[in-house]
Amino acid sequence: MLRFCWIATAVLLCGCGTPEKPATQPTAPVAAAPAPPPAADARPAIVCFGDSITAGFGLDAGQSFPDLLQQDLDRRAIRYRVVNLGVSGDTTQDGLARLPMALAEKPAVVLLELGGNDGLRGIPLAITQANLAQMIEAFQGAGARVVLAGMSLPPNYGAAFIGRFEAVYKDLAVKYKLTLIPFLLEGVGGHDEFMQRDGIHPNAAGARKVEALVMRTLTPLLK
Repeated sequence: MLRFCWIATAVLLCGCGTPEKPATQPTAPVAAAPAPPPAADARPAIVCFGDSITAGFGLDAGQSFPDLLQQDLDRRAIRYRVVNLGVSGDTTQDGLARLPMALAEKPAVVLLELGGNDGLRGIPLAITQANLAQMIEAFQGAGARVVLAGMSLPPNYGAAFIGRFEAVYKDLAVKYKLTLIPFLLEGVGGHDEFMQRDGIHPNAAGARKVEALVMRTLTPLLK
């Protein structure tokens, strides 16, 4: 009997060995902290508001005159950001439609380069002038300084019409007391070495000359 009790006790003790550890529950991976949003660029904006010449039609990325202008400003440690709002083919009417986009940038300076396509398409000069005036008033009303980039037309449009077309920019500059670039393609237009084959758009070398003209014009305003 005693022997039986001892065996039973031994069996009981063996069955009550070290308790099994509970299975470890897998832990959820700790999510990485989200990257902080990029800091807003607090530099005042120079908005280049124009057509294909501003957009850099036919040029590689980084070769448009607004791109070159940003590079030039950075080299000179002049703290402005350049916003390229050029759209190929735009007329002044198209510019009016895009005006809220430009105003949303809260520009300090606007380089207004529109009207060339109006002239090429034979849009009445009175309409071109009225559209440009409306844009100028909107930009000035928002506190921006406006630089008006004048354009011209190919000789086949006739001297009389070309003269009236160029006068649109001069008259607006006087009326609104604007800084005027009489001809944005000065020294570029009509010079094959600076123009693309279409004879309308500057090539990479021509864009550098345009940027130099824009930089000379803007420098007094940025000080």
